[in-house]
Amino acid sequence: MGDIWEWLISFFLLIALVGIIVYQLVCLADLEFDYINPYDSAARINYVVLPEFIVQGVLCVFYLFTGHWFMAILCLPYMYYNFQLYSKRQHLVDVTEIFNLLNWEKKKRLFKLAYIILNLFLTIFWMIYSALDDYED
Repeated sequence: MGDIWEWLISFFLLIALVGIIVYQLVCLADLEFDYINPYDSAARINYVVLPEFIVQGVLCVFYLFTGHWFMAILCLPYMYYNFQLYSKRQHLVDVTEIFNLLNWEKKKRLFKLAYIILNLFLTIFWMIYSALDDYED
């Protein structure tokens, strides 16, 4: 029964990551269609970048502590990418360059979203597998 709780916690952490990334994409889309000015869009995106990195780090450490090695290894490239962005000080969106980098920022977040959704599907699979395995015992 403990395995199901572990998968549920990771499921909700992944849903939080999906929500943060979708929020960033919505802010970029609003900027693209001129519903919001660049300063507000950059401020909104920059406000949630660090929580995204923290949630991703917590998720990877959670997988390590619970012994789900495959999922922990699968989370490492995304965490390394976030670490590289943070160490190079490229993790925040620049207000003056946001229009020039709009397509790149959207592509970057779409790749992050696809990666997180892959992790989400794997988590759902393992959660169902654990529930059925507990049911058989």
